[in-house]
Amino acid sequence: MQHRGHQSTDGADGGELTVPMAWLYAEYIADELLRHGDLMPPTSFEFRAGRDALALTVFLADTDGELSGIRVVSQLDTWLSLTAYDQPWQDWVRERMAQLTAQAAEQGGPAPDLELAAAAWRWLEETELLAPDLNAVPGGGPVIGEEDGPKVWTPAWQLGLPLGHLAIHLF
Repeated sequence: MQHRGHQSTDGADGGELTVPMAWLYAEYIADELLRHGDLMPPTSFEFRAGRDALALTVFLADTDGELSGIRVVSQLDTWLSLTAYDQPWQDWVRERMAQLTAQAAEQGGPAPDLELAAAAWRWLEETELLAPDLNAVPGGGPVIGEEDGPKVWTPAWQLGLPLGHLAIHLF
């Protein structure tokens, strides 16, 4: 059996059931990093946004299909640089998703990893979460109690990305 980032087993209907191992592993790494950082409750939307943004970063940064074989520590610097504040992360995600979609179309096989990554990216782009409005603070001074400050609807990825970045730092 060839190992190409996912495992295939016989499905109950006699057809092939493809298990999205690369995506599941990326999600597991992201989950562990966020839980270790203990930045927010694992049941919150913020946690999900951070986990999905990190999982996408981990999954899409794996250009050689070796995700399950990597040592997480060896990749932390790569993930930190990709999630840094001054990086066009969303453009990078769109480009990598387009590349992987084109590759999957050429190979003609099922791409369950890519489907899960695409679903996570859609959720991150289309879901808006209520977050502190850092631009609305008069004079740029600190808000006394974040809960009392002005809030603004923000795309989930814009909230999840800095959380993911911080979680990598804390690891």
